[in-house]
Amino acid sequence: MNLDLDTNMITLIIYAALAGAYLLVIPAIVYTYLNTRWHIVSSIERVFMYFLMFFFFPGMLVLSPFLNFRPRKRQIES
Repeated sequence: MNLDLDTNMITLIIYAALAGAYLLVIPAIVYTYLNTRWHIVSSIERVFMYFLMFFFFPGMLVLSPFLNFRPRKRQIES
């Protein structure tokens, strides 16, 4: 009986860790990657970026209200 409880608890912890990684950790990493590389990528890398957005879309929706990467203000020198 005790062994079943331990197995169920380990399974629950593994599922929670995978869900947290899929919904929070990896999309945050993808957001920072997109923010740093968006304007200087090649076409192949842009396809990879679109794939990451598609694959981690639920996590992107979870993080999107909290992360806002607006374009930086341009410095105009006179």
